[in-house]
Amino acid sequence: MKPDPNLIWIITLMVLVQLASLYLVKDLDWKWVIFWSYVFGSSINHSMTLGIHEISHNFPFGHHRVLWNRWFGIFANLPLGVPYSISFKRYHMDHHRYLGVGGLDVGIPTDFEVWFFCTTFRKLAWVIFQPLFVIFRPLVINPKPISHLEIINAVAQITFDIIVYYVFGIKSLVYMLAASLLGLGLHPISGQLIADHCMCLKGHETYSYYGPLNFLTFNVGYHNEHHDFPNIPGKNLPLVRKTAAEYYDELPHHNSWGKVLYDFVMDDTLSPYSRVKRLPKGNEVLE
Repeated sequence: MKPDPNLIWIITLMVLVQLASLYLVKDLDWKWVIFWSYVFGSSINHSMTLGIHEISHNFPFGHHRVLWNRWFGIFANLPLGVPYSISFKRYHMDHHRYLGVGGLDVGIPTDFEVWFFCTTFRKLAWVIFQPLFVIFRPLVINPKPISHLEIINAVAQITFDIIVYYVFGIKSLVYMLAASLLGLGLHPISGQLIADHCMCLKGHETYSYYGPLNFLTFNVGYHNEHHDFPNIPGKNLPLVRKTAAEYYDELPHHNSWGKVLYDFVMDDTLSPYSRVKRLPKGNEVLE
């Protein structure tokens, strides 16, 4: 349970790579802008959201430099195109404290999502537009007063977007925004958003994934380990599993995030309804 300063250099390099990408795509045909946005930019931007997840736990600079982490999160947010980092921090801490509690854990789909996205085609649409639900669901489930850091996050992001438009042009701006939409939607890595807590087996609320995509996602696949020890940075979560193998090796886990996406869409027994949901008071399971 200690900071991981390597995150500072890794995330900074990721931001610089996306800046270089904005320059490289500015004169491409539109079809290639979208192609590279999905093939390359989407992976970087999804990975960046998980870098922001690491930042939300204060791993780059440690708990004694909280504001440094918040400023670094705003910097890491820039390639995503939409302000996200500060709000994510506020709601993600609720996710850890109140996992599955209705009205507090904004990872729980809304009643509308549960009711409407119940067929194969509708579930596919839900997967494609996952990032929009991630952004707007908190405003429906548990809206919080806007903080001054969220305003700074928004102003910094809008300013950056305007600079991208005037320096590189509309294609670079579209590339950046599409990378976020595609990378958190119908993309192999985005199976992570469903795999973490979709109740694929009755009685099991959280699942780990031990495949190679952990290399791109700061080991977020070690999700049981992360929820058990949220103060341990991602780079050390494999050590947690190794040290306590008797607790983790027998738990059901995923081997492929892509298969999670396929099963979620095609399996009639899975849907946004497939989540453990508890009452705000006590631990009674509603769904």
